[in-house]
Amino acid sequence: MQAILAERSVIIAVLIASGVPDRDRLDVEQQVLFGAWSSVRRGMYRPDPAEDARRALRKWLYGISWRKAGHYLGSAYVRRAVLHPQPLGLLREPVGPSLHAQLEAREMLQALSGLPRWQREALLAVDAPEALTEYARRRGMNPSTAASRLRIAREALALRLKRWRR
Repeated sequence: MQAILAERSVIIAVLIASGVPDRDRLDVEQQVLFGAWSSVRRGMYRPDPAEDARRALRKWLYGISWRKAGHYLGSAYVRRAVLHPQPLGLLREPVGPSLHAQLEAREMLQALSGLPRWQREALLAVDAPEALTEYARRRGMNPSTAASRLRIAREALALRLKRWRR
């Protein structure tokens, strides 16, 4: 591995000459080094004994680098990559509630629709700007009765939601 790492200049020169962009050069170089090392371990590096060892290694690394650069430049990812901080303007802040919030709201409305009318009214009275005592007085009931109905409605809604989510 030390001999391969000593010849990094050949790998980088081939990648530059092939047109691999600077931002991806280290990744492709890593692929070349890994490919060369795995080939050596599998016994696929068999240089000619008559040739200088360093020269044979440099030729072999040139070939691997050239092939890896070709594969990289021919990949669909590279051919179709759009380098822009906001590609097609899609990275804007989402408008409106999230999909998860919409699904929860739909689930809640379906559970509410299955409750009796008096329970729905008691639950919706909580969201009104008036106090619960004002709600009870408008309906002609004791505030304790209104609070009791609200408690019963909340329990019924919780039970429906628990069943619904199972």
